[in-house]
Amino acid sequence: MVSNLRIEVEERDGQSFLRDAYVTQPFRIVPVGQYETDGASYLMIMSSSPGILSGDKYDIQVNIKKKARLQLQSQSYQRLYNMDHDASQIMTVKMHKGTSFSYVPHPVVPHEDSTFKSHNKIYIDDDCDLTISEIITCGRKHSGEAFKYAHFQNLVEVYHHDHLILKDNVLLKPEIMPLESLGLLEGYSHQGTLIYLNTRNEDVLDHIEHFYKELEELEGVSFGISELQAKGFVIRVLGNGGEQMYDFFKKVQRVLWEEKVEIKI
Repeated sequence: MVSNLRIEVEERDGQSFLRDAYVTQPFRIVPVGQYETDGASYLMIMSSSPGILSGDKYDIQVNIKKKARLQLQSQSYQRLYNMDHDASQIMTVKMHKGTSFSYVPHPVVPHEDSTFKSHNKIYIDDDCDLTISEIITCGRKHSGEAFKYAHFQNLVEVYHHDHLILKDNVLLKPEIMPLESLGLLEGYSHQGTLIYLNTRNEDVLDHIEHFYKELEELEGVSFGISELQAKGFVIRVLGNGGEQMYDFFKKVQRVLWEEKVEIKI
């Protein structure tokens, strides 16, 4: 099934709001920021489907107009069900000048024989900041389906003035890849990636040092932080708990998001 979700967010007098939306089954888009006071738009992607099924093709388009701020949220863990054919998702984000976009979704749970390919294309203008993450679990470990999925891929490409400034490609194929080995999952069951970058020429070294210290306090994980050639960084975490990674990524998101906020009293 081909499913579409298109949203456009605008800013007026310091307030960001959902200007336009179009969805097909199983999508819904719900405003969830009624208690927030920072003027940003908070939207949650909801679905009437229990997960992504064989043959599903999701097309998500996000257009963030000048000076608008959008924090996109997920409903719950994303399940990838048993598949005879592959499933895919393309998310295209257009960030106009002076915008913020932050998306830290729940972990992905691939079931046995699932094949899923995700491609995130983000076009970022000047004076913007971006936070995006993904967490891939081993699958339904307690049902004996650890690493029984066929194929998982998440490709992120970020373009600034039509020049590719970041490309991150996570590709896992348990049947042909030694996931237990050095340089892959190294005995862990979960992998998380968080990307942050800005085109405001803001230095990120203080953030890297701060989050490195925060990661040192986590138990049972291995991690690394890499500074980007653009003003930004990538956090990569290996662990055995999706909730632990998700909670940490939400903490990172909160720090990065709130430092840009100017609350008007």
